[in-house]
Amino acid sequence: MEKALNTLVSSFERVWIDERSRDSRLAQRALQLFPADKIEFTNEIPGASHRGEMSAEQFNRSKKQLSIRPFDGYFFKRCPGASQKKVLNCCNSHVLNLGQQCNMNCSYCYLQSYLNSPTMVMYSNIDQALAELREMATLHGELPFRVGTGEVIDSLSLDEITLYSRELIPFFAEFPKWTLEFKTKSAQVDQFLDCEHAGNVIVSWSINAPQIIESDEHGTARLHERLAAARKCRDKGFQVAFHIDPIIWFPEWKEGYSFLIEQMTKLFSPEEINVISLGTLRFQPEQRHMMRERFGMKSYVTSAEMFPSEGNKLRYDASLRKEMFDFVLAQLRAKTVNGKSYRSFLCMETPETWISAYDKNPMQQSEIKDLFRPLPKLSSELVSSRL
Repeated sequence: MEKALNTLVSSFERVWIDERSRDSRLAQRALQLFPADKIEFTNEIPGASHRGEMSAEQFNRSKKQLSIRPFDGYFFKRCPGASQKKVLNCCNSHVLNLGQQCNMNCSYCYLQSYLNSPTMVMYSNIDQALAELREMATLHGELPFRVGTGEVIDSLSLDEITLYSRELIPFFAEFPKWTLEFKTKSAQVDQFLDCEHAGNVIVSWSINAPQIIESDEHGTARLHERLAAARKCRDKGFQVAFHIDPIIWFPEWKEGYSFLIEQMTKLFSPEEINVISLGTLRFQPEQRHMMRERFGMKSYVTSAEMFPSEGNKLRYDASLRKEMFDFVLAQLRAKTVNGKSYRSFLCMETPETWISAYDKNPMQQSEIKDLFRPLPKLSSELVSSRL
């Protein structure tokens, strides 16, 4: 753990600490971890004068610059997929954003079309985030809220610096009907394994075929490292989930994803995996230029033939998507153990694709309909307006 932390700390060239964050727990920890010559206190937002899209060089450099500052908006909101329910089936998850940008470097990352900040950002005012959660939980603690922290930042890749997991896990223990999900491509879990929890914390991994991890998921943990970290979490009573997303075409894609499923199911029985989500490659049209500038044309992502599709994204042809989903689902169904199968769903896909893959929509599938059932109307107009 100490070696990994030292490697993480040394990966940053500069750390800016907002004067408003000077006395925060995060700033004090940064002062302990980073060399003094890397740290600068400031009253300005680094790069605030930047306007418009970043160049590929600026985006690459942003992953090595860290800004610690308060967040001035609301932390807690609905998953962005909820706004596309007319064209996509979306599960009813919520997000808690405690920072933005990722220190890993996947070629397909949607942040390339979303962010224009020249630094990574970690928000120092987690107390405000917890206060928002408590306000909602006090009103609606009996509802099955599912809250993830990995929308615009990896949930755990910087957690050894922030230790925010150690604040979130005890909070969710107070509200056992709520669920907290950490979503990551790292293997950094040792920092919270000793935390007492209520069995309502899911640690999930985005996993892929080893060939894709090697070619397109730069700076991430290897497949065996992610699975080993998941074993550690399972052994401590945390729930585990996996996201085989995005499924990416390459010449040996069937062999690659067969191997992936074999490795996963060899280590985890159906009862030990909360859910497996599946998705195929998709991205915003405007990020294609950035991807090609950063990764060239040798990537299986940047050279892929893509078509305008649902949610204003580029996707594979519908027939290829169907072939991929059918193949991966067949591999999973073949791994049924003692009559029990792995629970799965499609992420950010159309009702038509669902019917093709499962012969029914999510609400007709007893094993996953709880994920897609709309929450009852919230009683607080003040709180619900933030979502």
